[in-house]
Amino acid sequence: MFIGLLGGSFNPIHNGHLHIAQQTSRLLAFDQLLFVPTGDPPHKETATLAPAFHRLAMVKLAIAPFPRYAVYEREIHFPGISYTFDTLTQLKREYPPETRFGFLIGLDAFLDIQTWKKSEALFTLCQFIVSSRPGVSFAQLQKLPFFPSQYRTQLDQLDAGTQRQADVELPHKLPLTLLSVPPCDVSASAIRRSLAQKQPVGAWLPAQVESYILQHRLYQCPN
Repeated sequence: MFIGLLGGSFNPIHNGHLHIAQQTSRLLAFDQLLFVPTGDPPHKETATLAPAFHRLAMVKLAIAPFPRYAVYEREIHFPGISYTFDTLTQLKREYPPETRFGFLIGLDAFLDIQTWKKSEALFTLCQFIVSSRPGVSFAQLQKLPFFPSQYRTQLDQLDAGTQRQADVELPHKLPLTLLSVPPCDVSASAIRRSLAQKQPVGAWLPAQVESYILQHRLYQCPN
């Protein structure tokens, strides 16, 4: 079984998250895709973070139409800071030994992977699936000390849009998959700003998520 993992604060979950989920699921044929909402993210400011129970509810609403999507709730219920290493270790305990995990991550975040807790060990627990992000080039991966030099041509082709996918073999690690996916021009921070200014956000959100936000008056400036 091959299980994809898409983590994030989902503050709120939006069409961009669903876009990357659909693109990667189609290209990599996941048996299941788990959305992993974070409780107290170690790499994000929390001042504008909606309460965990609201973010979890919105994720469940957004993925309800997709039978292969599910929510993994460990991080959002965990007291204190959650780290990817701990989540993957727990998943390994809960699933059969032959289960493979593919961790979806944006190129911008992956370039900082060495700052993550036990980053070396992460590469033995999951296959990283790195998707393109606007304004960031795959060529920048060559700056990472563990990235093999022989993939320069593939990186250039991914950046040029002439190649969609590249599989990279890493010494003593699980392979790395690089994906060039069509961009989806939406961000959670822009959605929060628009909501605070009482501007429409329906084009960026699943309808049921927009309704939930408005019903519970999330991301609105206090009177």
